[in-house]
Amino acid sequence: MSLAQPADLARDTSNGIKSVDTTSSDQRFKSLWVNRYRGATVEDLDPPSALSCKPTDPISNALMNAYERDYTHLTVVSHDKRALLGYLNIPRLKQLLKEGSVASDDPVEKAMQKFQRKGRPYKIISMDTPLEELEEFFGGGVDGSGPQDFAVVTDGSRRFVLGVATKSDLEEFVKRRPA
Repeated sequence: MSLAQPADLARDTSNGIKSVDTTSSDQRFKSLWVNRYRGATVEDLDPPSALSCKPTDPISNALMNAYERDYTHLTVVSHDKRALLGYLNIPRLKQLLKEGSVASDDPVEKAMQKFQRKGRPYKIISMDTPLEELEEFFGGGVDGSGPQDFAVVTDGSRRFVLGVATKSDLEEFVKRRPA
């Protein structure tokens, strides 16, 4: 899904005179998002429950669990406090296995991508997050860290991982929603 592009700044009116649109680009983008999602939140995507694994689990187990549920991302949590440590990107994991960088009996921690928390702001995505904000997050606009493929959905206090939302979930929602 591509973000909507703003209309041309100069518009031709019926009398042939060009008028200039003084609406800021942020306001145009916001109004396009509001029309697309009409107040929907992440909860309306009905994201599947997150499937988590531990850093010491074998890669083969994580891969099997992902295949059984047709997941593209698995969260990685600590043994003791179930704190979110990172994630496994299954397409990337398959590539690492193919290249021989990791083996199926290696622990997940060898292939997981760790979250960079220290000194970096991050966006909390909860079930109440508006879809406009989720789309902005996927585009890298919320915290300036760059485009994201998925979002970990937590409760508001970040104590529990509730699910994972992907760009494709957002695209499917827009396709299903009547115009």
